[in-house]
Amino acid sequence: MAHPAPVTWAQRKNMIYITICVEDCKDAIVTIEPSKVYFKGTGGAENKSYENTLELFDEIDAAASRKVVRDRNIEIMLMKKESGPFWPHLLKQKIKQHWLKVDFSKWKDEDDDSDVEGDDFQQMMQQMGSLNPGGGDEAFGRPSLDDLDPEDETDSDDEALPDLE
Repeated sequence: MAHPAPVTWAQRKNMIYITICVEDCKDAIVTIEPSKVYFKGTGGAENKSYENTLELFDEIDAAASRKVVRDRNIEIMLMKKESGPFWPHLLKQKIKQHWLKVDFSKWKDEDDDSDVEGDDFQQMMQQMGSLNPGGGDEAFGRPSLDDLDPEDETDSDDEALPDLE
């Protein structure tokens, strides 16, 4: 029997972020349609079977939407069909689901004036498009340590500490 996977979501004027929280997901199936998102896979510490069908509040542009299966989760970025109005909830039915929560780390309020959405969208698309099979971390915002000088052995711990009074 398949269990519903834990899901978090956030939205912007033109997109919806969905994260399906299943670690080490095997055989992940993610289908994006104009009015729903379907997920099925096996993973987690207990190697459970998960399945979710998200009947969306409003229509999306399925062709412009993206998904990425990562080691720790499945990230989905849905492009709204109509940019602008915020959805009052993710699902068509206004029923509280125990497995669905708001992702406040990605949430942006409807009345937030800051215009970083375009940059944020570009950065997200780059991360989703560049999985970097070579294993480098630059695509995920972590700097490379290759340019450090191995001869430089200065350390702030080498300085003498002042006496206590």
